[in-house]
Amino acid sequence: MAQADTQGVTVDPNLGASAEISALNHQFEGASAQDILTAAITHLFRGEIALVSSFGADSSVLLHMVSEIDKTTPVLFVDTRKLFPDTLRYRDQLVERLGLTNVRSEQPAKQDLDTQDPGGMLWMSDTDACCHVRKVLPLERALGGFSAWISGRKRHQSATRSNLNLFEREDARIKVNPLANWTSEDVLIYAKKHDLPPHPLVAQGYPSIGCLPCTSKVEPGEDPRSGRWRGQDKTECGIHLSNNQDAAPAKTS
Repeated sequence: MAQADTQGVTVDPNLGASAEISALNHQFEGASAQDILTAAITHLFRGEIALVSSFGADSSVLLHMVSEIDKTTPVLFVDTRKLFPDTLRYRDQLVERLGLTNVRSEQPAKQDLDTQDPGGMLWMSDTDACCHVRKVLPLERALGGFSAWISGRKRHQSATRSNLNLFEREDARIKVNPLANWTSEDVLIYAKKHDLPPHPLVAQGYPSIGCLPCTSKVEPGEDPRSGRWRGQDKTECGIHLSNNQDAAPAKTS
């Protein structure tokens, strides 16, 4: 990553990866999500960063913030070909509403589906393998050429995300989590303030929305992501799992 010193944002390119991440987390501790995004998009990773969006339940917040900073920012959307039709319609609605001009939809490769999921029923026998071929591999291709990407994950969403940092290193890229500190109430307040349309499935009991076969309704009081792969020992699709992450312990405030 090139050194950036505009508006006080300075990261030494000679720092080791772990030290760089620690420096970024320290520097932006207490910063607003908008300030983190602005620095990441316009200074830290200018021309080398993309927002990865599922166009799910909370997606409108980051998409709106990015549109306010730079509508040409690449937005990567993985169409697994197993999504709710409502999600595809919601994507198109938000893109038009926010004026985003660089939304890229990536689908699973035909060769991968032909060899690993020819009948389209892999989700019934091996959800990890299904997620890998339909989401992880397409995203890896879409992220080619980017040195950083923006995620909408939040600490409150699940136990596996409770120690989430603002900045992480994942393999050769930096992952930026500007909403790490946000609560579900913060999301609702922001969406209401900016009159952002909700995903139509939220009102039907889906606070976390993935692929249709593996997403179920959530009862009051349940973990917001409990409807994902219900009944399985699985909490992530795989795009947020890496054996090469470096991050300082997250603040809990």
